[in-house]
Amino acid sequence: MKKERKRFIAGAVCPRCGELDKLFVYHTGGKKFRECVNCDFLEEQRFAPIARELETRVASGEVERIVRIVAPSRDEH
Repeated sequence: MKKERKRFIAGAVCPRCGELDKLFVYHTGGKKFRECVNCDFLEEQRFAPIARELETRVASGEVERIVRIVAPSRDEH
């Protein structure tokens, strides 16, 4: 099976050897992997499905709000 292009992850620390900037990611067979060039650590990346946003007052969808701009009065107090 052909491995796709490998990309290094800037600032990542290997969970096994603790070295900085030694991890890279690649895709193969529809799966995503991360691997360390220092200690040969290999792990399949598994991501949970994206959870839907909870319904709140703030995130309750798009509500159109009409704003009226009032011209300043000409009299000065």
